[in-house]
Amino acid sequence: MSIFHKIIILFVISISLMSILSFRTNEILTQNIETSQQSRYTQASQVLFDSFVKGDIATLENKAKELGYVKVEHKRSSAARVIYSTKTSFGAIEIYKDEGLYYLDMRYLDDKVVFFDQSQTENIWQKGFLNFFLVADIVILILMFVIILGILRPLRSISRGIEKFGGGDYKYRLKSNSKNNDEISKLKIQFNTMAQNIETLITSREQFLADISHELRTPIAQAKLSLEMLEHSRYKQSLTKSIEQIDILTHELLGIERLRSGNLELKKQIISIKQVLLEALSRIFANEEEIIIEQEETFDINADVDYLSMAIKNLIDNALKYKTHGAVHIAIKKDTLEIRNFSQPLSKELTYYTQPFTRGEQQIGTGYGLGLNIVGRILSYHGFGFKYDYKDGQSIFIIKF
Repeated sequence: MSIFHKIIILFVISISLMSILSFRTNEILTQNIETSQQSRYTQASQVLFDSFVKGDIATLENKAKELGYVKVEHKRSSAARVIYSTKTSFGAIEIYKDEGLYYLDMRYLDDKVVFFDQSQTENIWQKGFLNFFLVADIVILILMFVIILGILRPLRSISRGIEKFGGGDYKYRLKSNSKNNDEISKLKIQFNTMAQNIETLITSREQFLADISHELRTPIAQAKLSLEMLEHSRYKQSLTKSIEQIDILTHELLGIERLRSGNLELKKQIISIKQVLLEALSRIFANEEEIIIEQEETFDINADVDYLSMAIKNLIDNALKYKTHGAVHIAIKKDTLEIRNFSQPLSKELTYYTQPFTRGEQQIGTGYGLGLNIVGRILSYHGFGFKYDYKDGQSIFIIKF
């Protein structure tokens, strides 16, 4: 779950709780005010009704004034609600609520008088004051939510930028606002500085490798020409194989740089998987007893032989380099190629090792600088699958065609 989803969930929970709290607080205050007004009006009606029945208006108004009541001319609306009612001989006493205010209505024969408790305005004002702060809390919570989202929104662009840069787009830079001087803006600037340094380092390295590869071509060609002039011997054969291996590695360096640059154009052809495997094995220094080939069936694939054999060669090199004992087994099965060896398992998922700049704890996949990242790229360019499994003490790299 992303941090944005977590914040949204927390915000919804907070708003819900605040809304419930506001509703319940308002409900409790309303009940308390109503209970208080009913009690006050009930007690006052016992004092005021006697004077009202006797028709002593002066005494009635004085007593009402002492209680904090005032005589009003009030006409009930259709929405008025009676909260207390009692009948007397030739009269009645009612307490009703109309438009949020409470009134005392007393009737005797044809006479009628309505009193209003002035103290209730203070209670209603306090209730409104409390509701104002509850609403203000909700508004502040909403503003905090909007501000936090505004602060965290740049993190999405930073995350996308890191993902693009990690995926090989070394020229990608984050857009930063020079007017802002907060921590996130500083983080963007630091990322761009780091990205520039890494891009410069990678560019220099690629140029250095490319220059070395091109420069080696001439002495290798001269060495081959000189070897042709020597007499045949086992030393000549050994030297010829070594020079051929250097030539292969030089060719691989150039291929790797084309792969890293993103300008790779595969030269695909229909070819047997066995032929690709033989091409990969021809590039490896190894004794015959170190590699065992198990062929259940053969099949044809549409692939660039040069690059695919580079990937398979690298996996075999790694298997030879990091095996703890026994031989490396290469199995050709239905639409798959498996390379197995007895070794320690990878400490992380395969996807971790196929990312740029990754090295395992044992530097697995770093043979001749190719790495599982390059293997993953080559297979991805072809649209082939790449999996890893560990079973019975064996690391198993599987290419699915």
